[in-house]
Amino acid sequence: MKLKALCIAVSLLTLPGVASAQGALDALGKAAGSAGKSAVEKRVNSKLLEEGRQNQCSFKTGTAQLDAGCEAKLKKLANALINAKKQLVAAGVKSYKFEVSGHTDSSGDAAKNKTLSEQRAETIVKELVARGIPRSEIIAVGYGSEKPLVKPDDTAAKKAKNRRYELQVRL
Repeated sequence: MKLKALCIAVSLLTLPGVASAQGALDALGKAAGSAGKSAVEKRVNSKLLEEGRQNQCSFKTGTAQLDAGCEAKLKKLANALINAKKQLVAAGVKSYKFEVSGHTDSSGDAAKNKTLSEQRAETIVKELVARGIPRSEIIAVGYGSEKPLVKPDDTAAKKAKNRRYELQVRL
């Protein structure tokens, strides 16, 4: 009986150590998983940014209506998102959103530019959804002229670079 009590006492003393060791292992696993997800996120975002820059569609001036000739570009963008999704799933990422962000140059009213950039981003989202991207996986955000690529945008060429949309994934 004394031996049984001794065994129980020893096991009770060692359980907290086992529990804290398990907690440390869990924390290490989560950190490794986060680092892996971060690497996947960077890789996917780099590719999406590149695809977005190569496949910019033009809009009619002051509107969210696409100019003609964007079909092939939109198909490439949709394929880029499909490939990104495959990479995320393969890496074990279950919770993500693709973001289409709209941007304008600094000409005109800032509030109108922000609204226009949101409308243009939403136009791209609708086109991507029409090409098979689930609406629940993609959002539109308008930044107006808040995040320019080129400062100052004081020439037609610089303004054109700032009028864009970008794609990225958010984990």
